[in-house]
Amino acid sequence: MIYVGTSGWVYPHWRRVFYPPGLAQARELPFYAERFVTVEINGTFYRMTTPKSVARWRAAVPPDFLFAVKGSRYITHMLKLRRFERPLANFFAQGILLLGAQMGPILWQLPPRLKFLRERALPFLEALPRDLATAERLARRHDDRVKRRSALHAPDGHGAELRHVLEVRDESWLFDEALDLLRQQKIALVSAETAGKHPYSLERTADFAYVRLHGSQALYGSQYTGDELDVWAARLGEWARAGHDAYVYFDNDNKAFAPGDALRLISRLGASAAKATIPPEAEAARCVRRSHRAKARRPRSGAAV
Repeated sequence: MIYVGTSGWVYPHWRRVFYPPGLAQARELPFYAERFVTVEINGTFYRMTTPKSVARWRAAVPPDFLFAVKGSRYITHMLKLRRFERPLANFFAQGILLLGAQMGPILWQLPPRLKFLRERALPFLEALPRDLATAERLARRHDDRVKRRSALHAPDGHGAELRHVLEVRDESWLFDEALDLLRQQKIALVSAETAGKHPYSLERTADFAYVRLHGSQALYGSQYTGDELDVWAARLGEWARAGHDAYVYFDNDNKAFAPGDALRLISRLGASAAKATIPPEAEAARCVRRSHRAKARRPRSGAAV
């Protein structure tokens, strides 16, 4: 199946474009989950969450909804994949195990200029747990940072594979040695469209695909055209017909384009897309109309705000 959603769901500027006026923030995730079957949790990249928050997220969505989880930047950007053992245990102990069967792929985004070195990459990739039982054992090795607010057991989903994906931002990770290592470890290389700012590849390194659409013309800020969405729909459909799952997250959120573009893509995918309860076509048209009205209301550059 093809799972389409957005990178995050808590954006004040989505109100009146995607979220209706007056909708309480506590109702935003349930509203989102009526229209999408997956979301990418970005907050775990910046800071640790809590078991209470994770339990609240899971309670707000249907049982077939999937949460992709973004890995900690402390591991990727600060430690640069070295001395990761205790922080990796903390990452899994912080509460995300409570997602259980609803945990989707885990995204590890590397910083720019972090070059591929096999001796650095291999230990980290080998340490990533490939199922929830292994993740539970790893989580028990946490340190005092999560001692009083940890969750060390998943409620369900122990028999499912735990998938990991890597978003790279240095071209050295696209050379054969790095790609071969990702294939050996069954880690999916993220196809990340970044308006030409970062390396981009459609190379497949696992039996599933993971796509992040940050914007084709302006990073985080451009709306996808119908032709661009048609190209992605055809590509994703080809992967689905080959028997591979695909996860697609729109991150062009600066002007609230992401939810509307995601709905427009779902409407193009037909039976290949996993769909929520609200038909995507009318919702997509509503988001586009509202985003255009919001754009028209914005002051011109240089005008008083």
